[in-house]
Amino acid sequence: MPFSVVMPALEMAQETGKLVSWLKKEGEAVRKGEPLLEIETDKAVMEIESPGDGFLAGVKIQPGAEVPVGKTIAWIVGAGEAPPAEEGHVESGRRTTTTATSPPAAAAPSVAPTPEKSARVSPKARRLAAEKGVDLSKLPGSGPGGEILADDILKAASMPASSAAPGSFARLMAERTLQSWTTVPHFFLVREMEVTALVEARSKFAASNPQAPKLTYTDLLVSVVARTLVRHRRMNASWTREGLRENREVNIGLAIATEDAVVAPVIHNAPAATLAEIAARRRELTERARAGKLHPSDLSGGTFTLSNLGMLEVDAFSAIITPPQVAILAVGRVADRVVAVDGQPAVRPMITMTLSSDHRAISGAHAAEFMRDLAAAIGNPLTGRS
Repeated sequence: MPFSVVMPALEMAQETGKLVSWLKKEGEAVRKGEPLLEIETDKAVMEIESPGDGFLAGVKIQPGAEVPVGKTIAWIVGAGEAPPAEEGHVESGRRTTTTATSPPAAAAPSVAPTPEKSARVSPKARRLAAEKGVDLSKLPGSGPGGEILADDILKAASMPASSAAPGSFARLMAERTLQSWTTVPHFFLVREMEVTALVEARSKFAASNPQAPKLTYTDLLVSVVARTLVRHRRMNASWTREGLRENREVNIGLAIATEDAVVAPVIHNAPAATLAEIAARRRELTERARAGKLHPSDLSGGTFTLSNLGMLEVDAFSAIITPPQVAILAVGRVADRVVAVDGQPAVRPMITMTLSSDHRAISGAHAAEFMRDLAAAIGNPLTGRS
């Protein structure tokens, strides 16, 4: 039975999607779960998997096209099958009916192609490819006459997977950054905060949770920022075509640098998560982001973003908002500085934070109150957390 390939909805309120590329050629064999095409969302370029086993046929849409969500854009058919006739399609504002009188001549090959027809494959290599999920049809062989050997499989399996064509993330990031910077009225608040309590909290957590993932300053900040946002719902809102919309959940996006660009996978419902859960989730998202293996759900639903460059010895910076969010917090490194304590010079661990806000949704007073309460929460980071 043929399987329809439809334009998926990867984000809330998504009406259309942009086809970036087909990862298979028409007539080429494909297995269920194998990457089939790439779709562009507001946050990244995502791979979409095949809905079934068979051959790609009846491709209707070419890369670069904007397609309504739910529209059939191709079919996966069996050997000798043709794509089903369309029941109807919308043309120039009216519905018409199309009937196929005969199958397209080259809808699918009558015999399944095998890797041996394009390249010889050793039995051991074939077995390893099945075990490690390596696509033989895309693998060049290093043996005599281009034969694919076991070493070729092991080498391919050790390479990180890519979820986008080269440059796709960089191009998408450039487009979204330009759009945000030129359409969102940014303003910035900068505040230095003492973080003695954060430093002590890391040590205390490590001592009392020796089996838990290593706790970072980012993990602690996710926790305190999420708790603070619960009391500042406007900072956690979204700016839409209809205006300001408050979000029920607090979902913290983490800006993570990959080889091509920056992505912001999300820790959902962060106020309810323990520090151990946040640390484990942050580590998982970071590893999958840098391996190019994020899922659409990892990138959806963010309501506020945290960008930390402290590990790269940056003291302070300003970040650009990710629409439809209305704010992003940029965090510099933790460093000892001489500050006044009770009128006397003293050395304390300090951090500089820069809050970027959308002036359509956030006033200066709103932002300042948020930063004030955030500083108070940083002074007591383990409240209700373990």
